[in-house]
Amino acid sequence: MSIPSGTRLLLSSDAAVIKGLPKPQGCVQVCYCHSPPRYLWEMTEVYARQTSGIGWAGRWLFRKAVYGVRAFDRRAAGNVDYFIANSRYVAERIRRHYGREAVVIYPPVQVERFRPQAKPGDYYLVVSELVGYKRVDLAVEACSQLGRALVVVGDGAEAQKLRAVAGPMVSFRGRLPDAEVTALMEGCRAFLYPQVEDFGITAVEAQAAGRPVIALARGGALETVIDGETGVLFPDQSVAGLRGAISDFEAREGAFSSWACRRQAERFSREHFLERLREVLAEWVPHVM
Repeated sequence: MSIPSGTRLLLSSDAAVIKGLPKPQGCVQVCYCHSPPRYLWEMTEVYARQTSGIGWAGRWLFRKAVYGVRAFDRRAAGNVDYFIANSRYVAERIRRHYGREAVVIYPPVQVERFRPQAKPGDYYLVVSELVGYKRVDLAVEACSQLGRALVVVGDGAEAQKLRAVAGPMVSFRGRLPDAEVTALMEGCRAFLYPQVEDFGITAVEAQAAGRPVIALARGGALETVIDGETGVLFPDQSVAGLRGAISDFEAREGAFSSWACRRQAERFSREHFLERLREVLAEWVPHVM
């Protein structure tokens, strides 16, 4: 792939190495970075363990190849004139891995898709790929031990393992159409979010639906969930930690307002995203804007 000559602005959306595309003379690249590649920088061993189908030799080659690709990724970052990060968490990782500063512009969330309900249901909800680092196992085990209803939406390599440890009040729905996911979000008691994410759109979507989020106090959740107002943040990524957070939420459930959740989600609307993007592009590339 090549960038046409005469291009003055290259706006890349990157979570891998697309930022390394050669650019013509005089072209400015603005990179919206969702994350420095996790398989290269923080989660190499996690990804290696997940490649079970390629055997020990394949996993050895994967680990060896990572170092060369990591060097390429760092060089590719040098091809970027300006970085935008999708969260402060990602901005810090850009600083750490690439030695570059980034402006934070939160990604657009379709908040208008959701309508808060006056009376939610009695189930907790997870919407996620069922892979190890999403830690859906914590939600399944915590709700099974507490005897709470949990609906799990999604599929993936961990599905069979999760079903094996689930109690009778845990329901697995697989992948569902957007309309059904929307309805489940609007009707849940609270949304469970035990993983570390770079930003985490589903946590914002749940708040747009008027529902509190019970989230691990790491990663993007620290920037999207207001502890005690639009959800509960817990520090210990364990079954006990999530159980305690659920109990804490239930003890003061009436204090959480669906409209407070909605107002918080509206900070991440498409309109706010576009307004902020236009501002930074007008500052960085006024000759294009």
